[in-house]
Amino acid sequence: MNIGASIMTILLTGILMDNFVLSKFLGICPFLGVSKTSSGSMGMGLAVTAVMVCATAVTWPLYYFFLVPMGLEYLNTILFILIIALFVQMIEMVLKKYIPSLYKSLGVYLPLITTNCAVLGVTLLNLDNGYNFFESVINSLGAGIGFLIAMLIFSGVRGRLERCNVPKAFSGMPITLVAASIVSLSFSGFGGLVDGMFGGA
Repeated sequence: MNIGASIMTILLTGILMDNFVLSKFLGICPFLGVSKTSSGSMGMGLAVTAVMVCATAVTWPLYYFFLVPMGLEYLNTILFILIIALFVQMIEMVLKKYIPSLYKSLGVYLPLITTNCAVLGVTLLNLDNGYNFFESVINSLGAGIGFLIAMLIFSGVRGRLERCNVPKAFSGMPITLVAASIVSLSFSGFGGLVDGMFGGA
Protein backbone atom coordinates (compact mmCIF):
# COMPACT_ATOMS: atom_id res chain seq x y z
CA MET A 1 0.00 0.00 0.00
CA ASN A 2 1.42 3.41 -0.95
CA ILE A 3 1.61 6.30 1.50
CA GLY A 4 -1.48 8.04 0.10
CA ALA A 5 -3.60 4.89 0.40
CA SER A 6 -2.30 4.30 3.92
CA ILE A 7 -3.26 7.82 5.00
CA MET A 8 -6.71 7.48 3.43
CA THR A 9 -7.18 4.15 5.18
CA ILE A 10 -6.36 5.68 8.58
CA LEU A 11 -8.60 8.69 7.90
CA LEU A 12 -11.62 6.71 6.68
CA THR A 13 -11.24 4.14 9.44
CA GLY A 14 -11.34 6.90 12.05
CA ILE A 15 -14.38 8.51 10.45
CA LEU A 16 -16.49 5.46 9.65
CA MET A 17 -15.42 2.00 10.84
CA ASP A 18 -13.86 2.98 14.17
CA ASN A 19 -16.13 5.93 14.84
CA PHE A 20 -15.40 6.86 18.45
CA VAL A 21 -19.04 7.50 19.34
CA LEU A 22 -20.93 4.93 17.29
CA SER A 23 -18.39 2.07 17.23
CA LYS A 24 -16.19 2.53 20.30
CA PHE A 25 -18.94 4.22 22.37
CA LEU A 26 -16.62 6.93 23.70
CA GLY A 27 -17.74 10.52 24.25
CA ILE A 28 -21.37 9.54 24.80
CA CYS A 29 -22.03 12.36 27.30
CA PRO A 30 -21.75 15.29 24.83
CA PHE A 31 -23.22 13.09 22.09
CA LEU A 32 -26.48 12.81 24.03
CA GLY A 33 -26.33 16.18 25.75
CA VAL A 34 -25.50 18.59 22.93
CA SER A 35 -27.05 16.88 19.89
CA LYS A 36 -30.47 18.51 20.38
CA THR A 37 -29.60 21.25 17.87
CA SER A 38 -27.52 21.20 14.70
CA SER A 39 -25.66 24.38 15.70
CA GLY A 40 -24.69 22.91 19.07
CA SER A 41 -23.66 19.66 17.39
CA MET A 42 -21.53 21.51 14.86
CA GLY A 43 -19.87 23.63 17.53
CA MET A 44 -19.13 20.70 19.82
CA GLY A 45 -17.89 18.56 16.92
CA LEU A 46 -15.50 21.25 15.70
CA ALA A 47 -14.27 21.93 19.25
CA VAL A 48 -13.60 18.24 19.91
CA THR A 49 -11.86 17.86 16.54
CA ALA A 50 -9.60 20.84 17.25
CA VAL A 51 -8.72 19.52 20.72
CA MET A 52 -8.03 16.01 19.36
CA VAL A 53 -5.68 17.22 16.63
CA CYS A 54 -3.85 19.79 18.78
CA ALA A 55 -3.52 17.43 21.73
CA THR A 56 -2.10 14.70 19.50
CA ALA A 57 0.37 17.13 17.90
CA VAL A 58 1.71 17.89 21.39
CA THR A 59 1.36 14.58 23.26
CA TRP A 60 2.99 12.36 20.62
CA PRO A 61 6.40 14.13 20.62
CA LEU A 62 6.27 14.60 24.40
CA TYR A 63 5.73 10.88 24.87
CA TYR A 64 8.50 9.69 22.53
CA PHE A 65 11.05 12.44 23.16
CA PHE A 66 10.49 13.10 26.86
CA LEU A 67 8.63 10.33 28.70
CA VAL A 68 10.17 7.32 26.93
CA PRO A 69 13.83 8.42 27.22
CA MET A 70 13.33 9.19 30.92
CA GLY A 71 11.45 5.95 31.61
CA LEU A 72 8.30 7.84 32.62
CA GLU A 73 5.82 6.24 30.23
CA TYR A 74 3.47 5.48 33.13
CA LEU A 75 2.80 9.23 33.48
CA ASN A 76 1.34 9.50 29.98
CA THR A 77 -2.31 9.58 31.07
CA ILE A 78 -1.74 12.37 33.61
CA LEU A 79 0.33 14.42 31.17
CA PHE A 80 -2.14 13.92 28.33
CA ILE A 81 -5.11 15.05 30.47
CA LEU A 82 -3.23 18.21 31.48
CA ILE A 83 -2.47 19.03 27.84
CA ILE A 84 -6.07 18.36 26.80
CA ALA A 85 -7.30 20.63 29.62
CA LEU A 86 -5.00 23.39 28.37
CA PHE A 87 -6.41 23.27 24.84
CA VAL A 88 -10.00 23.10 26.14
CA GLN A 89 -9.41 26.24 28.20
CA MET A 90 -8.00 28.01 25.16
CA ILE A 91 -11.01 27.08 23.01
CA GLU A 92 -13.37 28.04 25.82
CA MET A 93 -11.82 31.51 26.07
CA VAL A 94 -11.96 32.02 22.29
CA LEU A 95 -15.62 30.98 22.07
CA LYS A 96 -16.58 33.09 25.09
CA LYS A 97 -14.98 36.18 23.53
CA TYR A 98 -15.85 35.79 19.85
CA ILE A 99 -18.89 33.42 19.68
CA PRO A 100 -20.77 33.91 22.97
CA SER A 101 -23.99 32.39 21.62
CA LEU A 102 -22.24 29.10 20.86
CA TYR A 103 -20.41 29.27 24.18
CA LYS A 104 -23.75 29.52 26.00
CA SER A 105 -25.40 26.77 23.95
CA LEU A 106 -22.61 24.30 24.71
CA GLY A 107 -22.86 25.13 28.41
CA VAL A 108 -21.25 22.71 30.84
CA TYR A 109 -20.38 20.27 28.04
CA LEU A 110 -17.62 22.53 26.71
CA PRO A 111 -15.31 22.30 29.77
CA LEU A 112 -16.26 18.62 30.03
CA ILE A 113 -14.26 18.01 26.83
CA THR A 114 -11.32 17.82 29.25
CA THR A 115 -12.70 14.56 30.64
CA ASN A 116 -14.14 13.37 27.33
CA CYS A 117 -12.83 9.83 27.02
CA ALA A 118 -12.87 10.09 23.21
CA VAL A 119 -10.24 12.83 23.27
CA LEU A 120 -7.99 11.01 25.72
CA GLY A 121 -8.73 7.74 23.94
CA VAL A 122 -7.46 8.91 20.56
CA THR A 123 -4.15 10.14 22.02
CA LEU A 124 -3.59 6.80 23.76
CA LEU A 125 -4.72 4.67 20.82
CA ASN A 126 -2.27 6.46 18.54
CA LEU A 127 0.50 5.10 20.76
CA ASP A 128 -1.04 1.63 21.02
CA ASN A 129 -1.39 1.41 17.22
CA GLY A 130 2.24 2.40 16.73
CA TYR A 131 1.43 5.33 14.47
CA ASN A 132 4.14 7.83 13.60
CA PHE A 133 3.54 11.53 14.18
CA PHE A 134 1.84 12.24 10.85
CA GLU A 135 -0.32 9.11 11.03
CA SER A 136 -1.33 10.03 14.60
CA VAL A 137 -2.46 13.50 13.52
CA ILE A 138 -4.41 12.03 10.59
CA ASN A 139 -6.05 9.45 12.86
CA SER A 140 -7.02 12.21 15.32
CA LEU A 141 -8.45 14.28 12.46
CA GLY A 142 -10.47 11.28 11.28
CA ALA A 143 -11.71 10.61 14.82
CA GLY A 144 -12.75 14.26 15.17
CA ILE A 145 -14.55 14.32 11.81
CA GLY A 146 -16.26 11.06 12.74
CA PHE A 147 -17.39 12.60 16.02
CA LEU A 148 -18.70 15.66 14.16
CA ILE A 149 -20.59 13.53 11.62
CA ALA A 150 -22.13 11.41 14.36
CA MET A 151 -23.26 14.54 16.21
CA LEU A 152 -24.82 16.10 13.09
CA ILE A 153 -26.58 12.88 12.04
CA PHE A 154 -27.99 12.36 15.49
CA SER A 155 -29.14 15.97 15.80
CA GLY A 156 -31.19 15.39 12.64
CA VAL A 157 -32.62 12.18 14.06
CA ARG A 158 -33.56 13.93 17.30
CA GLY A 159 -35.19 16.72 15.35
CA ARG A 160 -37.40 14.16 13.62
CA LEU A 161 -38.21 12.49 16.93
CA GLU A 162 -39.45 15.77 18.39
CA ARG A 163 -42.01 16.01 15.58
CA CYS A 164 -43.20 12.42 16.08
CA ASN A 165 -45.89 11.11 18.38
CA VAL A 166 -43.71 8.92 20.60
CA PRO A 167 -45.46 6.53 23.03
CA LYS A 168 -45.37 7.89 26.56
CA ALA A 169 -43.30 4.95 27.84
CA PHE A 170 -40.55 5.80 25.34
CA SER A 171 -40.63 9.59 25.53
CA GLY A 172 -37.48 11.41 26.60
CA MET A 173 -34.26 9.51 27.11
CA PRO A 174 -35.56 5.98 26.26
CA ILE A 175 -36.41 6.87 22.64
CA THR A 176 -33.16 8.85 22.40
CA LEU A 177 -31.15 5.77 23.38
CA VAL A 178 -33.11 3.56 20.98
CA ALA A 179 -32.46 6.03 18.16
CA ALA A 180 -28.76 6.19 19.07
CA SER A 181 -28.49 2.39 18.91
CA ILE A 182 -30.10 2.33 15.45
CA VAL A 183 -27.74 5.04 14.19
CA SER A 184 -24.84 3.04 15.64
CA LEU A 185 -25.98 -0.11 13.83
CA SER A 186 -26.12 1.79 10.56
CA PHE A 187 -22.39 2.52 10.82
CA SER A 188 -21.60 -1.21 11.03
CA GLY A 189 -22.35 -1.33 7.31
CA PHE A 190 -19.07 0.49 6.63
CA GLY A 191 -17.06 -2.46 7.97
CA GLY A 192 -15.59 -3.61 4.65
CA LEU A 193 -15.40 -0.23 2.95
CA VAL A 194 -11.66 0.34 3.31
CA ASP A 195 -10.78 -3.23 2.35
CA GLY A 196 -12.91 -2.88 -0.74
CA MET A 197 -11.39 0.45 -1.74
CA PHE A 198 -7.76 -0.44 -1.12
CA GLY A 199 -7.74 -4.13 -1.86
CA GLY A 200 -7.52 -5.25 1.78
CA ALA A 201 -3.91 -4.09 1.96
